[in-house]
Amino acid sequence: MNVQVLYFAAVRDLVGKAEERLELPADVDTIDALAIYLCRIHASLEGRLRSVRFARNEELARGDDRLADGDVIALIPPVAGG
Repeated sequence: MNVQVLYFAAVRDLVGKAEERLELPADVDTIDALAIYLCRIHASLEGRLRSVRFARNEELARGDDRLADGDVIALIPPVAGG
């Protein structure tokens, strides 16, 4: 399965890129499994995704949401403002 992953703000800085296309292993089929996989391929994300929201195809996603071929996944860190 292929997905496009978009990284925003601090997550983009940690990964060093704004987006990438990934071919996922067969066992990476949910948002939670994707989060674990991303920490494996980007060590800089380890321990930093707890407060990050995931969106799937422009809608906020839950950890148990299933992934499908062609999905666009966005990682959205918390935003502070004033």
